Amino acid sequence: MTNTNENKPLAGRVTLVTGASRGIGYQAAIALAKAGSHIIATARTQGGLEDLDDAIRAIGGEATLVPMDLKQADGIDQLGSIINDRWGQLDGLLANAGLLGEMAPLPHISPKKWEETFAVNVTANFRLIRSLDPLLRAAPSGRAIFMTSRSAVSRKAFWGLYAASKSALDAMVLSYAQEIEQTNLRVNLVTPGPVRTQMRAKAMPGEDPDTLPTPADIAPHFIPFLSEEWDQHGQIIDLHERVTT
Repeated sequence: MTNTNENKPLAGRVTLVTGASRGIGYQAAIALAKAGSHIIATARTQGGLEDLDDAIRAIGGEATLVPMDLKQADGIDQLGSIINDRWGQLDGLLANAGLLGEMAPLPHISPKKWEETFAVNVTANFRLIRSLDPLLRAAPSGRAIFMTSRSAVSRKAFWGLYAASKSALDAMVLSYAQEIEQTNLRVNLVTPGPVRTQMRAKAMPGEDPDTLPTPADIAPHFIPFLSEEWDQHGQIIDLHERVTT
């Protein structure tokens, strides 16, 4: 659908945001709602989702809350069915949910932590692609963004679990992008760079958080990536460069 309202570039669109109860996902959902999109917000934390709903309603937006654990694959399939029954398509996906895992030498990482991190960072995103691909293709201008990290290529000591999961995500999404190149759907990865989040504080405890942009600072930059005008495809977009330049 064509939208001519410059103040509401996402008017009439429906966007799913995962990991929406805090941090980048929370602020991005508010920014996307302010731009006119109806938000489908998922997260494990019911209270965080309710806070988000209040914030979105306060700016005149609308949200549908879906409390769920992305490690429960059947729930992702059910979500796809719910979206299909209500809207018949999905205009946007911001696959933001992710886990840091365990910062430790690889031999010291527990198998349980390894499996949990891959379940959220990789397998859940595969299940989202599998469930939502028909809905994103059904939209005239479906757009999907998956959150990655510079760790996928820097691969520093003690970051092995997180780096491996993000490397796998990159490979999967870029392969998928090639598969759908001839469709109207546009899929990209976004590297947010250093942002003042709980995950960042856990990973870099000695860092001064006041030197970092906040999730609210970067959130508006997701709007063009999920708009019908965005035509870039199969790329890894460095958001940090856009925020700091």
